[in-house]
Amino acid sequence: MLKKHRLTAVMAALLSVSLAACGGQPKAEEQPKAPASGGKNPVEANEKFTITAIDFRYGDPPPTSSPGIDMINEKFNVDYKPVFVPNTAFDEKINAVFASGQIPDMIGLMSTDLKNRYNKFAKQGAFLDLEPYINDYPTLKAVPDYIWDSMRVNGKIHAIPQYAPKYQVVTVLRKDWLDKLGLKPPTNYEELKEVALAFTNGDPDGNNKKDTYGIAIGQDINPNFNQGPYWDPDAWYHQDAQGNYIPGIIGEGRREFITMLSELYKQGAMTKDYAVLNWGDTNKEFYSGKAGIFIGTPRGMSQDYMNGLLAIHPEAEFVHLDPFMDKYGNQGLMAGAGYNGLTVLSAKLQDEPEKLKKVLEIIDFGRKFYPQDQKNEKNADFDWFSGKVGSGYVMKDGLPVFNENFGRDGLGPSTYYVDNSSWVPQDSDNVYSITYQTKQLVDLVAAIETMYKDIKLYINPINGLESPTDNSKGAELRKYVMDEQVKMIAGTRPVSDWDKLVQEYLDKGGAQVIQEYNVNIKEKDPKALFK
Repeated sequence: MLKKHRLTAVMAALLSVSLAACGGQPKAEEQPKAPASGGKNPVEANEKFTITAIDFRYGDPPPTSSPGIDMINEKFNVDYKPVFVPNTAFDEKINAVFASGQIPDMIGLMSTDLKNRYNKFAKQGAFLDLEPYINDYPTLKAVPDYIWDSMRVNGKIHAIPQYAPKYQVVTVLRKDWLDKLGLKPPTNYEELKEVALAFTNGDPDGNNKKDTYGIAIGQDINPNFNQGPYWDPDAWYHQDAQGNYIPGIIGEGRREFITMLSELYKQGAMTKDYAVLNWGDTNKEFYSGKAGIFIGTPRGMSQDYMNGLLAIHPEAEFVHLDPFMDKYGNQGLMAGAGYNGLTVLSAKLQDEPEKLKKVLEIIDFGRKFYPQDQKNEKNADFDWFSGKVGSGYVMKDGLPVFNENFGRDGLGPSTYYVDNSSWVPQDSDNVYSITYQTKQLVDLVAAIETMYKDIKLYINPINGLESPTDNSKGAELRKYVMDEQVKMIAGTRPVSDWDKLVQEYLDKGGAQVIQEYNVNIKEKDPKALFK
């Protein structure tokens, strides 16, 4: 369902570009002459720089010689040499690059690299300090301060965040099943549990067979079906007796959720083999018409999956759930990080100011947002970035539809950008719903987009903060707690052991993580963190 990819025909309709400056070149006789001292000539305005880059791709990398590369070289007067690595081999490749000390001019990193690889090499001085340049480029200046702050290492900003909406996934139910059983969308977890049981026992698809169930879920208890930061395992929302913020994965909301799943598991109302089911197979549980409760989000829904479900159940309809009211009287969702990748620049560019300007110009070009009605051949920049109408894409029903081999053959410059995600002024400026083909999916996404315009988002108080213990032990600690919660759901460890599990987390290093984060968290009321 939620396919993370760099550029697809569906998402290319959302592609945005920036306005490039196209001033004329100085004449030869106007060029500065070599200084009498024999030093280097001042950099000429038309000097051709070689610009290197390395980035990852999901799927096969594009060719290294293509129309897209040629267009970039011609437009910016550069010799652009990007290297793309399949995501599965990226860790090994990027580690070798850093070990060699030959840092490319631009590097694309995954968002998961923020606390480890990025943090480590920024401290070692591998990456350029970007803060002096932020106000010079519109798409950098548009990034909210709280997102820039999450990029800081020792107080300095060394990475450009690649845009992603602050939207997270929300719980989605089969509305036609609710209607069949005379049920209303749930407003709390007790009601959600009752709906899951009804979907399991009540024959919601009307085929007189017991072949449906409630919640589709897979390994690592994914999705987490949080209905607000109170239940979000990643939100630092709850506070302990000393007033310290603690991670949601050991919070009271998480206990409530794990307790619900343990009860549903006993009654066959959630995916039976959830502990070993990968993400693709988890999607199939919902999109094959077996389960009635899953997730949705404005950006990244799979039209193909939806087509498959509608081929089985053409009458299917869907409804999303609004956030639940928590015990503190708050109702909202945790804001996503606001980025899905990072672009870092080599610190060596500090010594090549003209080349650095060219690199930042190229980056800025790919990040500018254009409203939907400007994403067509009439906009020269969009047309160029997209490989030109008739070659890279065609217009259909007012939307750009990209050639099916657009990425594979490198038909447009956008394929070769480390960051080809436009920086949107407001998430609500996006209209993802119009990029889908079926009414059911269009209606669902439009409803979720409307909800996000009205609800409040919780800003995680640990954003931009560092815990050395979390950097070194955090992943291991999370895995331990997650594995124990999996056991609780399956009944091999009682949920009544919850307090013991929390203590185990604390004893294994969690107490130090909490202490380190809270040193830098100011006294805050959770309500004040809703924006």
